[in-house]
Amino acid sequence: MILSAAGLLREYGASATSIDRVLAHSGAPRGSVYHHFPGGRTQLIDEAVALAGDFITGLIDAAMQADDPVEAVDTFFALWRDRLVESGFRAGCPIVAVAVETNDDAPQLARSAAAVFARWQEALAALLLRHGLTDERSRRLGAFIIAAVEGAVIMCRAEQSTAPLEAAAAEIHDLLVHALRRRDETAPRT
Repeated sequence: MILSAAGLLREYGASATSIDRVLAHSGAPRGSVYHHFPGGRTQLIDEAVALAGDFITGLIDAAMQADDPVEAVDTFFALWRDRLVESGFRAGCPIVAVAVETNDDAPQLARSAAAVFARWQEALAALLLRHGLTDERSRRLGAFIIAAVEGAVIMCRAEQSTAPLEAAAAEIHDLLVHALRRRDETAPRT
């Protein structure tokens, strides 16, 4: 049910991810919902956000194993491009789906989305810090990369094209090459 909820969030958004839709998608019996999710739909969506966040964190962590931080970030953009194309531009980010909707009756969903975004930013910042950028610059760039990817994914879905993601990837690539080259040029010589 959690996998189904995450998949439905990616394609339809949070407001359209109902218990009935999750049951139909997953094939689970109705009685299992309240047995496994006593908090109902809110708990199910919150757990789907956590699962999706962990999955993307795993993809980021795998990409971050590259020796070259520019290659790692390029790989991250390529992963999103592949997901968009494979889904016919239907699948976006389930975390964004939750973050952009007003959840007055379940404010914890926005907090959960914010926590996932923070984990992704921290992973990117750690990579850049490992490669010699300052803590402040690494954090800013980590946030910027996540914002660029997420914004580009939204635009790609609207335009039914990878062009926005390709443009964001190229600009981020050039920005990182410049930042890392500048770091090398200003490093003290021994």
